[in-house]
Amino acid sequence: MSPEYEYAPLRIPPGEDRATTQARLAVQAEFSGWELANLRLYSDGSRKVVLRRRRTHPLQPGLSI
Repeated sequence: MSPEYEYAPLRIPPGEDRATTQARLAVQAEFSGWELANLRLYSDGSRKVVLRRRRTHPLQPGLSI
C-alpha cells in the first residue's frame, strides 16, 4: 500500500448482482474520486473490493453535503 493513496475496503454480499455492483462502484468513482485497486470473487459469490484515491492536502475542503 502506497502512502500517497487512501484505501477503502468494501464487502459485496453474494446476493447482489454484477450490474448493481458496477453501478455502486461507478457512483463512488464519479462523485468521490475512488478507483478500483483490487477485486476478489469468493466461491460463495461475495466480492471483496478495495478502492483507492490520492490523498488530498489536509487544508483542502472536503465534499460539502
